[in-house]
Amino acid sequence: MELLHSLWAVVVAVANLLVALVIFVAPWVPLLAWIAFWLCAVNWRRLYPVLMKGGMIGVVLIGLIAMLVWSMVSFPDGGVHRLYGLEVSNMVGKMVYVTSLTVIAFLCGSVQLSGCCDSICCFNDKQDPAPEEAAQH
Repeated sequence: MELLHSLWAVVVAVANLLVALVIFVAPWVPLLAWIAFWLCAVNWRRLYPVLMKGGMIGVVLIGLIAMLVWSMVSFPDGGVHRLYGLEVSNMVGKMVYVTSLTVIAFLCGSVQLSGCCDSICCFNDKQDPAPEEAAQH
């Protein structure tokens, strides 16, 4: 009987540990999903030349629009963001957040381009077939 109580105590302790782990990880899930997407789902070998040919302007404009829309839709408590001890306005706070997410995406790209993710990322680097070849399939 004492063995069953001990086993039950272990089960309860493991359950409490899992609950604490989920509570700890839950706020970070969107950021982890953002990192996983830009690290594993985007082929940076094909995206990088597009960005260098002028696609960066689109990224900057999308970031600005996201910042403007987000700052008008969601207001912080008290009307200001508290970042590293500074109180900044809503627009500046959202600009910091959008810039941080963009920098994280580009860091994921540089990690993928360095070859660190070759074992988990398998992209077919062949170019798309020419339009006349695609019509025959």
